Amino acid sequence: MNQDTRQQIRDNAQYLRNVRPLDPEELHEYVEGQPHPAVVRQVLREEAFDLGLVEREDGTFVPAPEERLSVTFDGVDRFPDRYEQQVIDLLTEWGGLEWHSGDSGDQLRERIRDIKERYLRGQAVEYDELTALGYAVYHLPDYYAVAKYVLADLAADGLLPTQLRVLDVGAGVGGPALALRDLLPDDALLDYHAVEPSAAADVLEHLLEGSSGNVRWEIHRETAEAFDPSSSFGDDSGGEDGPVAGYDLVIFGNVLSELDDAAATLYRYVEAIADDGTLLALAPADRNTAIQLRTVEREVADGGPATVYGPTVRLWPHQSPDSESWSFDRKPDIAVPTMQKRLDDAGGGTGEFVNTDVQFAYSVLRTDGKRTHDVTPDRGIHAPMADAENYVTDRVNFLGVKLSHDLAEREGANPLYLLGDGSQQVDHFAVLTEASILNEDLRKADYGDLLSFENALVLWNDDEEAYNVVVDGETVVDRAR
Repeated sequence: MNQDTRQQIRDNAQYLRNVRPLDPEELHEYVEGQPHPAVVRQVLREEAFDLGLVEREDGTFVPAPEERLSVTFDGVDRFPDRYEQQVIDLLTEWGGLEWHSGDSGDQLRERIRDIKERYLRGQAVEYDELTALGYAVYHLPDYYAVAKYVLADLAADGLLPTQLRVLDVGAGVGGPALALRDLLPDDALLDYHAVEPSAAADVLEHLLEGSSGNVRWEIHRETAEAFDPSSSFGDDSGGEDGPVAGYDLVIFGNVLSELDDAAATLYRYVEAIADDGTLLALAPADRNTAIQLRTVEREVADGGPATVYGPTVRLWPHQSPDSESWSFDRKPDIAVPTMQKRLDDAGGGTGEFVNTDVQFAYSVLRTDGKRTHDVTPDRGIHAPMADAENYVTDRVNFLGVKLSHDLAEREGANPLYLLGDGSQQVDHFAVLTEASILNEDLRKADYGDLLSFENALVLWNDDEEAYNVVVDGETVVDRAR
């Protein structure tokens, strides 16, 4: 098919799209040479995002909605069977029907051990076929769950459009890609670009095959440092009346720790998001990577033009945090995937190769100044955490974001929660010493919720080198609106 035929199909589609549903059986009659309707249908599918069209079950095409994305989400109980079967198909192709046992099973288990050991030591991982399969077995299920929770929250906050252009940097074997595809309603459009240079791209490609016509995808087999994020903008040059070039969502999923200069790379990609776009960075919940995420977030936000949308909102103007802030969210475990159970059982059934925890650190950056909590404290009422040394042993009022679940290590110990207001230079922990109806919001609030503290006692904890915000019977804690 020549370019002229494609352009004629595009022109006719643009002319008729708001008149009636586009039927390839009809549209082909308006094109010179009358190409087969199947050819017209394929062109419409390939051009769907640029034309703003979605394909219906009856085979016709209609304009896609232009409002913000609305999704239905009730949590993640398990990794979808269809994706697990696709991974098992790849494992079978690699190691036969008994891929989980014998020499192949030993190789896979040893590689997963090596991946985990290198990861904990901060060492580089060799991304060959075996490593990609190991990631797919051990990490894909929980990465899928993590991405789905965070993406659903972004949609609930109205940050994602129904016609969604996404760049997934360090896409790996596809956790964010599959989560995003599953979240989208039938009338949404997705233009998905993955940046992944390793053998993981082969797994991702296999998992993306069979996507609906409303999903356009491309894998760029380059490193994050080498890839030019503007290269996939196409003709969206941002003219006077044309679309503005940029991604609605850029994702860095569990890849920052593998970059030589994570802050510089992230900063470059911030410049590639649309004016109302979002950059989402995810990291595992372990201490090193979660703290590194916060460090990178601060470097990028301090350098402008990005601001932190959440969860570590900077409530006080012209203030920057400098605390350690090992902060992460936690969701219910997912069911044990069959592929993990097979591999683990064949290796002795110790649970070493089962990974069902859904714990993660994340950062959401924007360039339009939006924050998940659009609140500015009043110094006449609230004390900034930056001034904590001035009110040790005093009772004060302040605003703080809840940045952890209960961190108490001993059963029966006082509940303990990390707090932040974006000004803290040292970690602050709320310690619930006397629960009451007046302070129950401290326990009930979700990760990332903004809390108002009234009459809280601030003490210095010399052992932890942190401030304790004592919440007792005299303290009132409310969710701030």
